[in-house]
Amino acid sequence: MLVIRDLVKKYGNFTAVDHLNMHVERGQIYGFIGPNGAGKTTTMRIVATLLAPTSGYVEVDGVDLQKDPIKVREKIGYMPDFFGVYDNLKVMEYLDFYGSAYGIEYAQRRRIADDLLELVDLSDKKDAYVDTLSRGMKQRLCLARCLIHNPQLLILDEPASGMDPRARAEIKGILKELKRMGKTILISSHILAELSEICDCVGIIDRGKVVIQGSVDQIVQRMAGETVVRFRVLRDVDRAVKLLKEQPMVTGIVQEDLVLEIACKGTDEELWNLLRTLVNNEIPVISFNKVDGNLEHIFMEVTSDEEVVL
Repeated sequence: MLVIRDLVKKYGNFTAVDHLNMHVERGQIYGFIGPNGAGKTTTMRIVATLLAPTSGYVEVDGVDLQKDPIKVREKIGYMPDFFGVYDNLKVMEYLDFYGSAYGIEYAQRRRIADDLLELVDLSDKKDAYVDTLSRGMKQRLCLARCLIHNPQLLILDEPASGMDPRARAEIKGILKELKRMGKTILISSHILAELSEICDCVGIIDRGKVVIQGSVDQIVQRMAGETVVRFRVLRDVDRAVKLLKEQPMVTGIVQEDLVLEIACKGTDEELWNLLRTLVNNEIPVISFNKVDGNLEHIFMEVTSDEEVVL
């Protein structure tokens, strides 16, 4: 469904996308993961025909993007991270407007809009003004708008951004239903645990390149050998991070409040020495345990060796 080969995007001397390669099969949910500034949004905007590449090849459902971008637009639905909505329109009017823009006949687009509102659980809001909707509802409405012309490939840039857990769960359920309907989905997100639950395949991008891709299970198996340790400190978390970054065995750090997860290479004896280093430097460690590897830990290892805060 989506083939990207040797894709490059430069802004002057800065390379945002650096000879990137990606392959997304029809019917897959493909998770696109990377630190801020890694090139995710730039790549998605190129696939959405909103940004011209410097060089490389992009194909959507057999169509060369650079040769026939109009045909590609018929096949894709794009939902950016930050999107505008027409607040002075009602929900049904909003979808009807976009259906009209795609040249869909009036009676047909009203039927399609009704079906889409049911899909995104907004049927009871069709006569409400868009500006009265919550952020989560607006996100779902924007997703419905992306589907109005029945695209085969959905390009979703952080679709759950800013949502509470309940709203994220609703989006996740909608994505699973779209997969069941045969849609192909390219989705970026920083909520890695949720991506691992719904994606058939993931690609991790760093500094403009896909550094690893495959199913979550395949990637975990390939990256076996790292030990991941989670510990909680009572205070002085910044000083703990600084000490850990000085240890050669530590290959990555994820911080969330007073909890740290580190990826490291070494024996149990070396882990004990690591803990002793923290304690000897008066870091109040109140828990310390190994954890099973997952997508976040792989992300830590294959992206930059600087601290990653998720």
